Parts: sequence; C-alpha cells; structure tokens
Amino acid sequence: MASRHTDPLTLEVVELIGTVVARYHEEYEQAAARHSLTGAQARVLGLLALEPLPMRGIARSLRCEPSNVTGIVDRLEARGLVERRPDPADRRVKLAAATEEGRGTARRLREGLEFAREPLAGLSDEERAALRDLLRRMLGDGARPGQGQGL
Repeated sequence: MASRHTDPLTLEVVELIGTVVARYHEEYEQAAARHSLTGAQARVLGLLALEPLPMRGIARSLRCEPSNVTGIVDRLEARGLVERRPDPADRRVKLAAATEEGRGTARRLREGLEFAREPLAGLSDEERAALRDLLRRMLGDGARPGQGQGL
C-alpha cells in the first residue's frame, strides 16, 4: 500500500498545484513587463502599495537579502514609483513607500492579472469558498486573510 505522500491522488494534486503556480508566475511576469517592471520590482511595488516598509521588512516578506531589495527600490525610486522617507517611530530608519503613481501602477498591475479569475469564475461561490478553506488549511498559520488579494 502506498503512503499518503506518494499515492497517485496526492501526486496528481501536487502536480496540479505546481502547474497553477507556474502559470501564475508566468502571467505575473508578463503583467509586470507591460508596466516595464521586472517581476521582483512588481512584487516590491505591490507590497509598498499596501504600506510603507523598511528594507528589512521588504526582504523578510520576499524571503531575500536586504541588499537585493536596495537595488530594486533604487530603480523604482528613479521611476517615481517609490520614495524613501524617515520612519516616524525611529527617524534613523528609512521606509520605502509607494508614491501616488506607484499605487496606481500597482493597482493596474493587479487588475491586469487575468489568470485564475476566469477559471475561478466557472466555480460557484460555494466551490470557491471550499477551495479557499482547503488552501488555508493546507497552509496552516501561514495563511492570513487578505494575503495575496492581487488576483
């Protein structure tokens, strides 16, 4: 008897999840390119459109090194999409924040993501709720309500 981790159904589900993730990333890169952004720039801009963050906070959210974030923020700042400002709680810390133009670009980027909207529209409200609940259960404590609403 196969273990639960290698049974055919589990393997098929894992493969389908991988396909969904790959398609999402492909479309996200294409949507970013339509705004002359890299995928990494678009992700940083999307985070900063929600709230200003220090470089370390951005790096933690993206699971990368703060030094990588600095270059991304520099390029976004040069385009007028992001600005650096002092943290009101600690003036020694600089926050990166989306400008008005940056928030508009992030909104248009989210609106331009069609992947999953159309397939999800084919599901009933109950089916979408069941899928959401199953995904949250799979992710455990890591799934916060409101996270990933870019779709």
